[in-house]
Amino acid sequence: MGDPGRERPSAIGDYGFVSDCHSAALIDRSGSVDWWCVPRFDSPSVFGRLLGPDAGHWSLCPSAAFESTRHYVPDSLVLRTVFTTAGGEVTVSDALGLELGARGHEIGLRSPHVLLRHVEGSSGVVEMITEFAPRMEYGLTVPNVVGSGDAVTARGGPVVLSLSGGVTLSPSAGCARARFTVRAGEQVNFRLAFTPSSELSAADRGDAAVLEDTIAGWESWAQLHDGYRGRHRDAVRRSSLVLQGLTYQPTGAVVAAATTSLPEKWGADLNFDYRYAWLRDLSLTIRSLWIAACPDEANRLFRWIADASGHLGADERVQIMYGVEGERNLAEHELAHLPGFRDSRPVRIGNAAWDQEQLDVLGEVLDAVEQLRDQLGELDEPTRELLIALADRAATTWREPDAGMWEARDKRRQYVSSKVMCWVALDRAVRLAPLLGDGADLERWEEARERVRVAVLTKAWSERAGAYTGAFGSDDLDASVLLLPLVRFLPARDERMWATIEAVERELGDIGLVRRWPDDPMGFLICTYWLVECLALGGDVARSEEWFARATSYANDLGLLAEEADPDRKELLGNYPQAFSHVGLINAAWRLTEASASSPEAAPKEAS
Repeated sequence: MGDPGRERPSAIGDYGFVSDCHSAALIDRSGSVDWWCVPRFDSPSVFGRLLGPDAGHWSLCPSAAFESTRHYVPDSLVLRTVFTTAGGEVTVSDALGLELGARGHEIGLRSPHVLLRHVEGSSGVVEMITEFAPRMEYGLTVPNVVGSGDAVTARGGPVVLSLSGGVTLSPSAGCARARFTVRAGEQVNFRLAFTPSSELSAADRGDAAVLEDTIAGWESWAQLHDGYRGRHRDAVRRSSLVLQGLTYQPTGAVVAAATTSLPEKWGADLNFDYRYAWLRDLSLTIRSLWIAACPDEANRLFRWIADASGHLGADERVQIMYGVEGERNLAEHELAHLPGFRDSRPVRIGNAAWDQEQLDVLGEVLDAVEQLRDQLGELDEPTRELLIALADRAATTWREPDAGMWEARDKRRQYVSSKVMCWVALDRAVRLAPLLGDGADLERWEEARERVRVAVLTKAWSERAGAYTGAFGSDDLDASVLLLPLVRFLPARDERMWATIEAVERELGDIGLVRRWPDDPMGFLICTYWLVECLALGGDVARSEEWFARATSYANDLGLLAEEADPDRKELLGNYPQAFSHVGLINAAWRLTEASASSPEAAPKEAS
């Protein structure tokens, strides 16, 4: 039964996700908006109860005890929650409104920053209560809330929020409340609009967003992206909508997640801000967009990366991540006033990884270009210069230690995945050389590519582990080596590679999901989906399907995935919803489809 007085949900998966392709809001099962950062994904929150009980919320639910179920309107990110009480049933539809008339690839380009909440009586009579309690700047500012009748305005710091509805709202210190009755067939529609304090209010500007039009906008996007006919089509379709919802549409940047500081482990300090775009995710994300969406999204994502990277100087570090409009300085600091989700401190904004050296990003960018080579057409001079510089950097720096794809904060190491992605950078540059003009140093790249290959094959193999391991000279397994077949460094059926796949499955998959390394206590969802792909490439489709089902079983009732999962508690962990996990699902489903269409070989081949 629902509890209107409950402060916070106990599980990350209790939240639903809505987006206008500028920002995102999270709404729990009891109808409380506990997270909204506006006008961008990485803006300070105006509702932040996700990370602290006093950081702001907007609750809307029956006053009496209730049960709730929820679902998305098909082919949309419009959330519907059905509340059932002893007296009747009501449906609350929640959406971040799209610009009126926006359709297809136009949705999200000019979103008006309006949160829509529509209440409709289905049967009987239900008394509803709502409490509007925004707290600007992650809960630091309690706004002045003033107004009369069915409209109030909250002003605090740089933000103005204008709330209107069809019921009387009673403002008080820092909040507004209402209690109203809904009968079968009756509707009460709330509209909350954001504006910066320096601009005209939303009412003065005449901004508009309508729930039915927002649904039509999402449906039009889904109709343009209906080409996937492979296995697990429903899960792929939902994941494609999530990826679109995590896309900052004005630039095409895809953020890693909608949240900051949701813990990777309860009570620990592994809490980071994921509301930025990582280059590491680029090639895998582009492949998933190809599968589940269309080339337009993939092209826009690459164009954004090229613009964000700018001109790369000879000694300039290749940045691994950016803000959604290409910002470079993502300096990290802690918000000491927030206790964090389930008291998991610290809460961080910004991400110190922006200043790390991670060699794998070189290969991510060049691999993305190779995937898009037929769509990008003739490359302009700045893009050619960038790609040449990345290939040259791989040829020069592949021997150096780095922070690795897991962004180690203690010391640099000779990570195998970083070396392999340097090989990818060189391999793709060789393949792209005809498009790169006179600056392409083909002979140097080919020579360096072979040197990297030999180094990995000789230094990454551990006789003790019977597998390729996470770093040169180490005996510790690392799930990142599952990338080797996925980037075509080695075939899955290569004898040593197959032994590695089975070792990762046996040793790191012992908890029912694949962990990143032996001491990692939780299952990492994209690593599990990488195992699915590797097993499919190796011809074991049945085993691959079992792992796919296991990983996907952790999605909540709305089909949403976080970064990790706790198999003991059967719950999601980490930032949410997580783009990389949904990317992994899409790519694994496609790989299963491809493998099922071929005649799998029963056993691994000998290494050549």
